[in-house]
Amino acid sequence: MSHPVIHWEIGGRDGVKMARFYEDLFGWNAQPAGGGYWLIPPELPGIGGGLLQTEDPIPPHVTIYVQVEDLEATLDHAALLGGRIVSAPVPIPGIGRVALFEDSEGNLIGLLETS
Repeated sequence: MSHPVIHWEIGGRDGVKMARFYEDLFGWNAQPAGGGYWLIPPELPGIGGGLLQTEDPIPPHVTIYVQVEDLEATLDHAALLGGRIVSAPVPIPGIGRVALFEDSEGNLIGLLETS
């Protein structure tokens, strides 16, 4: 099975300011989702994403989320290849579970296992 990129995320310190910035720049419709998160609906042929208000120790970032069948197995494999696990699997009610790792170059990559 392919492992498609299914979501992207831009994190920054001032979520409201960042949402306004991207609404004005690209015409995105940033929809508040609670907890300092704004969803950006997909516009075909693209995929949807989100804006995250970050707090220490999470720095501002841009990351992608890749769909996988087994979070733990994928995290273990990433670690064997020289990656570093950043976040163990966390449930997202009604969607599945997410986890984060850094690749061998330090890029932050998200994983999504759907339920």
